[in-house]
Amino acid sequence: MKSDSARPEVKREEALELYYFMRLNRSLDELLVRLFRQNKIVGGLYGSLGQEATSIGTAYALGKGDWIAPLIRNVGSLLVRGFKPRDIMTQYMARVTSPTQGKDGTCHFGDLKTRHVVSPISMLGDLIPVMTGIAMAGRYLGQKIVAMTWIGDGGTSTGAFHEGMNLAAVQRAPLVVVLENNQWAYSTPVNRQVPLRDLADRARAYGITSYTVDGNDLIAVLKIAREAVERARQGNGPVLIEAKTMRMLGHAQHDPAEYVPREMFEYWKARDPLTRYEKYLDQHKLWNEKEKAGIHARVERELAADLEFAENSPFPPAELAEQGVYCDGCHAIEADWRRDKRELMPPKSSVKPEWTIKNFGGMETEAAVAEDRGEQKDSPIEPAVAHSAPTDRKRKISAPAQKARR
Repeated sequence: MKSDSARPEVKREEALELYYFMRLNRSLDELLVRLFRQNKIVGGLYGSLGQEATSIGTAYALGKGDWIAPLIRNVGSLLVRGFKPRDIMTQYMARVTSPTQGKDGTCHFGDLKTRHVVSPISMLGDLIPVMTGIAMAGRYLGQKIVAMTWIGDGGTSTGAFHEGMNLAAVQRAPLVVVLENNQWAYSTPVNRQVPLRDLADRARAYGITSYTVDGNDLIAVLKIAREAVERARQGNGPVLIEAKTMRMLGHAQHDPAEYVPREMFEYWKARDPLTRYEKYLDQHKLWNEKEKAGIHARVERELAADLEFAENSPFPPAELAEQGVYCDGCHAIEADWRRDKRELMPPKSSVKPEWTIKNFGGMETEAAVAEDRGEQKDSPIEPAVAHSAPTDRKRKISAPAQKARR
């Protein structure tokens, strides 16, 4: 945390809006748990308790035209993008008023036209190549957008993660991948699946810039996310952000998480992101008790109204099951061109059908390799022949974040 004399990283209006999203995310999670215990939720419930700062801080760094693809614990990112608590409630409760009209559960919904949200297709890395494609398509059409998606620590061991990251790196796609290291892949601790202390090091294999940040420090997350988004938007290629945080419940509500040491929960409970952010607002005098109470009252009022809406919403009728399964001219799919199409047609798009390579694969200088790749001299490719295994050295994660690694 910053000292009292430190200058705040956010404007006062932003600070209060961020607190609103943090408080709304936490209160919505608590409400969903009650609904689950009342048997009003259809299927499983996957909470985001303890991970609110990562979802909200990263999504808040994006522009209006940017794209996201959230996962099951990224409720905060959905709220930042304009979805209401009733959307999440009715989705979990399988009501016809939900974004999918009661046909799917959890956060399996999106909004391609207005909010630019891609519905999750898998928690295991599959969204990374999808969002790489969206980032590349935006660039092709002349849209200066950034695509963002999230992945868990366990998901980084899947083939889709590595294939997607490599594709994004080779294409220098404007993609930001947020790696939520919440310490557990269901019941497997990180150190039993990966021989690394910092999962951000995996980005180095693909020449991707990476950051390690305290995922429970909202301001630190926001600062690094803004830097990463700007870097990607300026054409410097994809960025990986590892946010170190903790899943404060089991994998889902049916999982009591008895495999997690109680001491580990206590360690992370003392680093609760909501409490830390409240202290930040106090230290920097960014609010007063009246404003805090007003935000709490607003959250309670909105949740009460949306809960009433959700509980009074009907379940979908049977005949709806066969509707909307396939698109048969139900909507137009048109590219939003932001550049002259002639730039992509001959003769402007014509290139010689041959490669110009100055480094022929030997142990030449790093500068020659960088020149082939069209990069600067800080290319991550090293000419050394000996590579030592990673050590278990202690690394301090400073606030707001570690420096970028190439």
